[in-house]
Amino acid sequence: MSGLLDANEMLDKRGVSATFDAFVTGACFDRAGRYFTASLGDGRVVVRDVIAGSWTDHAMHDGAVLAIAPDIDAHGVLTGGDDGRLRRLDPVSGIALDIASYGMKWVEHVASIADRRAPVRAAAVGRNILLLDGQGGLVRILTHPSTVSGIAFDTKGRRIAASHYNGASVWFVRSDNAKPQVFEWKGSHIGIALHPDLAAVATAMQENALHGWRLPDGQHMRMSGYPAKPESIGFTRSGKWLASAGAEAIVLWPFFGGGPMGKVPLELAAGETIIKRVACHPQHEVVAAGYADGSVIVADIARERILSIAAPGRGAISALGWSADGAYLGFGTGTGFIAVVDFSRKD
Repeated sequence: MSGLLDANEMLDKRGVSATFDAFVTGACFDRAGRYFTASLGDGRVVVRDVIAGSWTDHAMHDGAVLAIAPDIDAHGVLTGGDDGRLRRLDPVSGIALDIASYGMKWVEHVASIADRRAPVRAAAVGRNILLLDGQGGLVRILTHPSTVSGIAFDTKGRRIAASHYNGASVWFVRSDNAKPQVFEWKGSHIGIALHPDLAAVATAMQENALHGWRLPDGQHMRMSGYPAKPESIGFTRSGKWLASAGAEAIVLWPFFGGGPMGKVPLELAAGETIIKRVACHPQHEVVAAGYADGSVIVADIARERILSIAAPGRGAISALGWSADGAYLGFGTGTGFIAVVDFSRKD
């Protein structure tokens, strides 16, 4: 029992939590880092104001919220649902607005670029990515060979990458060139990450593996050996490591010194169950991980030190993310448990 108490110490001392009777489908912080928002399978979005210390929930979709991401401004949040709607929630006022509607087609992935002169929203609907301007007007339609399974903007908002069956496509967002850079590898690709320096693009695969390509020349990078499907991947801020779920430990592939090919991955924070979600810290070489048993840890890669955040027992971790400044870590589970942990305090 004392071990569980120790494992919950960060959550007990620095965290706040609440339980909502629905599966947590996703989560993110707003760009300003004040509001943590978690999407639910019953159509609601739950908001935690980390300054005021309040919880609110908002009806957003007629059905499950399938996607959530920061919007183009400081506090707004984008959501996509299985009701075919792309919506925006303003956590400050609580006002929810429709941006676009796509009929019976699901809006499965959303993202945005916060550019003051030319902001861009992206919504994945079937095999298309719809690029919209700040007023919701359609700018471009990016069509893929099959259903888009993941999207990612680069850190400067110049390119957008999409995973789909048999590979990935990378597009220039503001180019008139209608053709993407296409990377092929047979199989079902279920998620995507872009290297922060655009040195590579990597995908998670249904076949218990990762695959990558060097952007300059398209060279393949195979990363296999996972006991389960790696549902979550991400590059660390420096781009030195690609962190991934899908094993009992955080699997970190080195993207330096000629890696990852011919290199053995670093494995940290080995537990008793599979890791479901990983989230790389926005400023440091630190990775948070959430397990199938509900436990959450934070790993310092360089020191190989592990900090326990939450003990098992609240359902599998289904959403995990940092605020933009790294001051807060938020997570949610399949049982509707939602928590935010404060890393900014000095005590």
